[in-house]
Amino acid sequence: MEAPVEISAMAINVAVPEDLRWRDTRRDEEFELQSLTIRMLPDGSLAAKAYGRPVAGGRGAYVSFPVPDRPELAALVSAAADEASRRWAAHV
Repeated sequence: MEAPVEISAMAINVAVPEDLRWRDTRRDEEFELQSLTIRMLPDGSLAAKAYGRPVAGGRGAYVSFPVPDRPELAALVSAAADEASRRWAAHV
């Protein structure tokens, strides 16, 4: 019998639609948050972090931001997880 495979986390990257984007500041630089990294943790719960680009232009630092507790962002996270689940189940 083979040993079970232990998966510590699964992650997906999701674009934030323009109408749901927001801005936040880090190290005196304002960022527009444009993408989410959503992880499914071993217990089945979801964790999300946001990433974006400096409003002033340029690459800026690769810094994560918390995802605000807004119903429309929670719905995006849930819909993305559902779609990822569907795609994982259909893989060949």
